[in-house]
Amino acid sequence: MSIDGNTYPGITIRRLATVDDAMVGRLAEILLDCVEGGASVGFMLPLSRTTAVAFWQRVAAGVAQGERALLVAEDAHGPVATVQLVLSQPDNQPHRADLAKMLVHRRGRRMGLGAALMRGAEAMARDGGKTLLVLDTVTGGDAERLYTRLGWTRCGVVPNFALLPGGGYCDTTYFYRELA
Repeated sequence: MSIDGNTYPGITIRRLATVDDAMVGRLAEILLDCVEGGASVGFMLPLSRTTAVAFWQRVAAGVAQGERALLVAEDAHGPVATVQLVLSQPDNQPHRADLAKMLVHRRGRRMGLGAALMRGAEAMARDGGKTLLVLDTVTGGDAERLYTRLGWTRCGVVPNFALLPGGGYCDTTYFYRELA
């Protein structure tokens, strides 16, 4: 796979127009792995498979209704990473989207998949007429470093905004990206 001149051997990144039950199950595995690995992505430990599947079923419905766009990176073993664009915004914000739930399974980390998904999401947003993206992430985490490295603008930190999966507060950093 090649994105912006970078090659990701053995990786396919694609936008899903529909999300079937089999894909819901595979995406649930990514979510479970990320939360078990300590990622603060809105879920607490222990995260049940039932809860993870229910989350992805809601995402699948949003994709089907055009409210969300979903990118998935797949290797020889199946889906390994994913990111979403929340396209459905208030009437006075049709120009923007929220980037959400960038998840990379531990087997796919340190391979450039997060950066590839971010570039893909930005391109997808541009193609959809969006000119502004926003996101939030755990302060001091790997994702914050990635977004900074990719040129996103840090606009602030909210202390004690969320809980880590195992408990304990974490700060949240907000970023935006203006698309040309």
